[in-house]
Amino acid sequence: MSRKKWLAGGLVSALVLIGLVALPASAATSVRLQYKTSASGATADQVEPWFNLINNGTTAIPLSGVKLRYYFKADSASQQYRFACSWAVVSCSTITGTFGTISPGTATADRYLEIGFTSGTLATGAQTSDMQLRFYRADWQRVTQSDDYSFGTNTSYLDWTKVTVYQNGTLLWGTAPSGGNPSPSPSPTGGSPSPSPSGPPPGGSGVVFDDFNYADANDSTITAHHWTIRTNQGGPGIPGATWPQGNISFPVVSGTNKALQLKSVTDGTSAGTQQSEVLHQRKFLEGTYAARVKFSDAPVSGPDGDHIVQTFFTITPLNQDLDPNYSEQDFEYLPNGGWGEPANIMYATSWETYRNEPWLAVNTHTANRISYDGWHDLVLQVSGGQIKYYIDGALFATHGDIYYPETVQSVNFNLWFISGGLLGSSTPRTYVQQVDWFYHSKNEVVAPAEVLNRVNSYRSSSTRWVDTVPSA
Repeated sequence: MSRKKWLAGGLVSALVLIGLVALPASAATSVRLQYKTSASGATADQVEPWFNLINNGTTAIPLSGVKLRYYFKADSASQQYRFACSWAVVSCSTITGTFGTISPGTATADRYLEIGFTSGTLATGAQTSDMQLRFYRADWQRVTQSDDYSFGTNTSYLDWTKVTVYQNGTLLWGTAPSGGNPSPSPSPTGGSPSPSPSGPPPGGSGVVFDDFNYADANDSTITAHHWTIRTNQGGPGIPGATWPQGNISFPVVSGTNKALQLKSVTDGTSAGTQQSEVLHQRKFLEGTYAARVKFSDAPVSGPDGDHIVQTFFTITPLNQDLDPNYSEQDFEYLPNGGWGEPANIMYATSWETYRNEPWLAVNTHTANRISYDGWHDLVLQVSGGQIKYYIDGALFATHGDIYYPETVQSVNFNLWFISGGLLGSSTPRTYVQQVDWFYHSKNEVVAPAEVLNRVNSYRSSSTRWVDTVPSA
C-alpha cells in the first residue's frame, strides 16, 4: 500500500499514553520486529533501515527500556557514521541512535547501530508502525552495505531476525552475530546522534547545490550540471508563445555573485510573447528543496498590468488525464493577480493530478494576498506524508494526504503569462525573475536557517556547484 493511501486511510496510532508497567520476566513479554529498506542497492548514499515493532505479548511495554540493534561491517576501521531519523509515527523526537563496536567482530559485523526510545508505551497487540531511519558515513561517501549482517533487500515489511530487540538488556527477538549482544550495555563510538548534520562538506552525498556561476545560456556546463533551458513550445501560458534560450542569462547581482535570470516579454499578441523556463533532471522526491528567488511587482520596461506567474516548483509529468502518478508542489507569485484575483497573491499549491478537457484540478493551496517584491528564501520540505512550505523562515503552508508525491520529480523555475490575462496594450514590456542559488538535500528535513548555513558554507569555500544525488 502506498504511503499516500495509508495516510488517507486515517491511521490511528497504536501507541497509548498509559502509565509505565513493570514487566514480568515471562512469556507475557513478546515482540516481533519487521524490517524493510528504501535503499536496497549493494552500495548506497546512506543505509536506510525502516522498522515496525509489534507487541505480541499480554503486557504493555515501556519503550524507554527497549533497544534495537542493526549490525553492519564498517567500510574501514576508522570510519565514523552519523544517525538520523527521517520520520516516524512515534515521532523522531522520541528516537535515539548510537553506534557501538563488536570486538573482535565477524566478516559481516564489527559495528552496530542501537536504536532507543525516550518515551512512549507499546500497548498489547499494538505496533509502532513506520520508523524511517538512516545512517551515513561522516565523510559523505557511499556506503557498502551488501556485506552487512542485518542488511536485506526487501522493500516491503517482513519479519527480520537479523535485527535484535532487547528489553532492559534481555533478548526478546532476533539473533545477534558473535559478540553482538549487550554486555551489559553498549559503549557508543563513531559520534553522537546527529538528526540534522550541520553543514555537509562540499560534494556531500545526496546534495545538489548550484550558485549559477555560468557565463551565459550557451555555457556547456549548464547541461553538464543537469539543467535544461527550455526551447520547445507548449503550455503553460499563452498559446503560440515561444521559449527562447536567449531569455536565460546570468547577470552579476552583488559583488562577483551571479544569479540565474529568466526574462519574459510580450506585446499583447501570441506571436509577440516569449516565456522562459529552466529545469533540472527528474530525480528528486523526499527531502528539502530551497532557493533564493527575487520576485518583481512590475516589469523592467513597458506598461504594467499583465497577469504573470513567477515560480519555483517540483513536478512529475502528466502522462494521461488524471494520471495517479502526477505530482507538483508550487511556489507561485502573481504580482498583478490572475485566476480571479485582483492584485498581489502568493500561492503554495500541492497537486494530486488534473484533467485538461474538461478542466478538473485535484489540488490544495494556501494563499497570502500581499506583495512579495524583492528577494525571498523559499524552502520546501517533503517528508513523512507532509509537504511544508516556508518563506523567509516562516511556515507558510502544510499539505499532505492525497497530495503527497509518490514518484520522482524535476525542479523547475519558469516565468509565464496567464492566457487571457495580457494587458490591452501593444507596447512591449519585459518581466524578469532571478534565482540566487538552489539547494536540495535528499531524504533529509533541513530547517530553513540550516539551509542558509549550508549555502553560506559552500560559498565560503568557493564551492559553486555540487550534485551527488543519483539519477533516478
